[in-house]
Amino acid sequence: MRVVLQQSFRTFIVCANLIFVLLLIMASLPHPAQAQENQALASLSSDSSADLKEQVKELRTLVEQLQKQVSDLQARVPTTQLIEKVGNPPSAQVPAPKAPTQEKIQVTESASNPLSAQVSAPAQPAQEKTEVRADTSQNPPTSESSKGFDFLHGTTVNFLLDGYYEYNFNAPIGRANLLRAYDVSSNAFSLNQADVVLENAPDPTHGKRFGVRLDLQYGQATETLQGNPANEPRPEIYRAVFQAFGTYVVPIGRGLNVDFGKWASSLGIEGNYTKDQMNYSRSYWFNFLPFYHMGVRAQYPVNDKLSVNYWVVNGTQWTEPFNGFKDQLFGLNLQPRKSVSWTANYYLGQEHPDFQYQPVGTPNLPTQQGIPFTPIPNPPRGKLHIFDNYVTWNASPKLTLALEGDYVIQRLQTYSPPSHTDGGAAYVRYQVVPKIAIAARSEYMSDRGGLFSGKTQALKEGTVTFEYKFADNFLMRAEWRRDFSNQPYFLTDTLDILRKQQTTVGIGLVWWFGGKQGAW
Repeated sequence: MRVVLQQSFRTFIVCANLIFVLLLIMASLPHPAQAQENQALASLSSDSSADLKEQVKELRTLVEQLQKQVSDLQARVPTTQLIEKVGNPPSAQVPAPKAPTQEKIQVTESASNPLSAQVSAPAQPAQEKTEVRADTSQNPPTSESSKGFDFLHGTTVNFLLDGYYEYNFNAPIGRANLLRAYDVSSNAFSLNQADVVLENAPDPTHGKRFGVRLDLQYGQATETLQGNPANEPRPEIYRAVFQAFGTYVVPIGRGLNVDFGKWASSLGIEGNYTKDQMNYSRSYWFNFLPFYHMGVRAQYPVNDKLSVNYWVVNGTQWTEPFNGFKDQLFGLNLQPRKSVSWTANYYLGQEHPDFQYQPVGTPNLPTQQGIPFTPIPNPPRGKLHIFDNYVTWNASPKLTLALEGDYVIQRLQTYSPPSHTDGGAAYVRYQVVPKIAIAARSEYMSDRGGLFSGKTQALKEGTVTFEYKFADNFLMRAEWRRDFSNQPYFLTDTLDILRKQQTTVGIGLVWWFGGKQGAW
């Protein structure tokens, strides 16, 4: 029995192996129906490939024709006229030869030309739109077209509003704060300045070597900057124009930057716009040194750490000159480290007029735009010398220190004894948190001869400023300031009664917005 079972099992194994081999042989043989289907598909694929190649060839020919038509049209008619003829639409339908299907292919010129065309062409197998950009390198857009659509490219339009309330504990008559540049009013809500700044700066790295800037200013600051007849023969003509100059970067070495026009003076560390200063009020030295100049200036970067400046101008705060002498400035800007910057300036001028205006209606006098004037016989020719130095050190991301030192000497005649003013200011600012900062300033001025104040005296002041930034373009500054003199000088509530000091507290608010980044 056991032998029979073993023989049966062996027979079953052999049969199973034979059946498995037969199945493999049958699977490897081509099925007649399947072979026919494969042959049909291969034939269809070959036909489709040929048809696809033919459609691609037709499409390529059509695009070449369209490119030639656009180039010929652009060469014959200026782009602006062509747009007017078609009703100034965003795109124009240009007829093209008919094709088997109506699938649209968009043909677009370069970005500087707003004209676009849509034509009918054969459909692609995937039934999707194909964008083809025409090469306009041989036929660039006209300069008139570029100016018409791109004249504001790179131009920033900026606005600033600066107002304050301040109280003087001397309660001076007329509510006047003496020796202040901008915060001149006490116990009054005051408009310091309202500004509009337009700028299109040069960009030599992208081939644009020219630029222009215009600063318009209104408010109390305008009267301080340009309202003094001692500086301006006709201040009313230029009163609102704080800066107006054009720039050209001459392609020499690293680029020689040349400006022509009227610009803010770089004598002294402080500037016009409150948002860029450490304190709200300005120092004696800002109030004393020139605010602006009119003429030609050049700056050349010798290397990454040194640049040199040279100016030829009408005078200190003279848009129109009072005499024929042209003042000059020689300056150095150094940055020995990224955190340290140092500016050294020497200014040579002659600030004595050689003519004077007379009341309108004075007979038998020459006139300038209707205003009579007379020459001054033997006018004084004494010179003005300004030595100005200031350095800024960003000791840490939160702590900034600055120091300024100045020496000014002037003579009425070349042989006259000099009047001179010297001294300096120290600054510190600490950013407590992103929205809060604290700053302080202390300064000293020896005004021998009264060049600044009109009286020989030693002046000192200390200022503490608390800053809170409500938003990126809106800040508040609360400030305490005390001015000292070794002579009775500051106003009180009684006429002819003067004090040696004045103390003020105030709050200033500054709003600004626009595309210009960094300091204005």
